[in-house]
Amino acid sequence: MRKNLTLTGMMGVGKSTIGKILAKKLNYKFVDVDKLIEDKEGSTITFIFKNKSESYFRKIENDITLNELKKNNSVISMGGGAFLSNSIRKSAKKLSTSFWLDVPIDELIKRLKNNNKRPLLLKKNSNAEVKKIYFDRKKIYNEADYRIKCSSLRSEEIAVKIINLYEKSGNKI
Repeated sequence: MRKNLTLTGMMGVGKSTIGKILAKKLNYKFVDVDKLIEDKEGSTITFIFKNKSESYFRKIENDITLNELKKNNSVISMGGGAFLSNSIRKSAKKLSTSFWLDVPIDELIKRLKNNNKRPLLLKKNSNAEVKKIYFDRKKIYNEADYRIKCSSLRSEEIAVKIINLYEKSGNKI
């Protein structure tokens, strides 16, 4: 059995898109933690944030992510804030090879413009909010095993780059 492969990074960087490609190429299970949370709760993340609180969401996110990390042969797309949790970060480092998908802030703002599915961006000045969140999280994202600069690469190229690094880290396919 091989270690899981985890993807972290800001909302909108392509964790789910890249994760599905990776899972297919590696013949792994693809796990989207945000989707698991929505399925468990029977509602959207935006609804959970609005009606039950961010701390309620983070508790569920923590439990589900830690549970998924204990399994093997999975590509796990973590929520944008999951890696901020000390327990998730420690488990991800121990039980997986982690990749930070990084996109330049201007590109991220374009991708997230008019997106009403991101509860942390439901504020008036979302450009300023995206910048604030990015710069607040950047240092912690940088604790991932690898940083992948995604700006000039297509999804397929990013996946190939990740697989090469994953194999070099001792996870032969």
